[in-house]
Amino acid sequence: MKEYDVVIAGGSISGLLTAREIARNGNSVLVLEENFEIGTPDHCGGLVSKTALNDLGINPSQKTFDSAINSAKIFSPSGKNITIDSKNQNVIVVSRRELDKQAALQAQKLGAEIMVNTSYMKKTDSGVKTSIGNINCKVVVDCRGVNALLNNDRDGVLQSAQYEVYGDWIQDGQVEVYIDQKKYPEFFGWIIPSGNGVGKVGVAGKEINVSKTMENLLSSKGNHSIIRKIYAPIWIKGPIKKFTSENIVIVGDAAGQAKPTTAGGIYSCGMGGIVAGKTITKFLETKQIPDLEEYQKTWINKFGKEFEKQTIARKLLRRLDNDSIDKLFNQITPEIIKEISEKDDFDFHTGSIIKMLGLKNSVSVAQTIIGVEIKKLLHS
Repeated sequence: MKEYDVVIAGGSISGLLTAREIARNGNSVLVLEENFEIGTPDHCGGLVSKTALNDLGINPSQKTFDSAINSAKIFSPSGKNITIDSKNQNVIVVSRRELDKQAALQAQKLGAEIMVNTSYMKKTDSGVKTSIGNINCKVVVDCRGVNALLNNDRDGVLQSAQYEVYGDWIQDGQVEVYIDQKKYPEFFGWIIPSGNGVGKVGVAGKEINVSKTMENLLSSKGNHSIIRKIYAPIWIKGPIKKFTSENIVIVGDAAGQAKPTTAGGIYSCGMGGIVAGKTITKFLETKQIPDLEEYQKTWINKFGKEFEKQTIARKLLRRLDNDSIDKLFNQITPEIIKEISEKDDFDFHTGSIIKMLGLKNSVSVAQTIIGVEIKKLLHS
């Protein structure tokens, strides 16, 4: 069996971008994907900003691009809703399956090898044990996703369901978010359009039956046809404590690099792959462990404060009941909506949460519930 500088377990966006950066510098790298196809199963909503894709070095192809998002309609438990104009945030919906394949092609053209239907089993003294035998390598990268975290901390995991649906109530260009602590405790329901009359409908929540919850949401919307069902765990607890251990590097969902508020991770996990790839490249030259550890410092420098704020925001929202959420919605003024629409950033969105909760102006509803966290959120 051929020896590699790096073996990557998991052909997700994080693993493929790690491979791309390693291969770019002439190092040998192998990506192992346990499924039969890169980009499968696709349990990502596919929302990402054009700025983020530019940072990741991916210009979405015609096959990858699904829809441009012009607005987000957010519903309170009682049905009150607000609409955010998102044109300035340049948010699009991509086919995650095709996006991953684009990243795979970039990596392959630079010299990376990709092997599907091949499972990583465990680390060995000289490399890794896989479903096709042992492979020698100098560095192992774990990009196996949320499943790699399940045995360590189940408290940070929620179950989710996302269906691809045909329904004439799905509006092209408009995302819908449903906040309801009884139906979707500690999370929400969502509709993400892929076009007019077609999109992804999802639900997640603490200790809920996601199939039944999804049935209820779809029934409330009207006639529809389900063309695909995906069930997957999501991670909402933020980054793990250590991204590296000797010559093992953890990247993407496996490192907790998905947003604590939405579990979205194309940008933050993808950047994890780019940063990891660059620091691994340097480590292969110097053999100095501190060079490898720069990966975590660099990622935290970019996303750490935002993720800390998102974690605090999660704690706040978790403590609010439906009555409190409805009261907070009543405090959202047209001026707040206008400011969010014109100025806020999709990739670093805690500012939008602060404004929507009215925390900078009137905190009478929320402050009595979780005052300490509010202070941290405003001053961190």
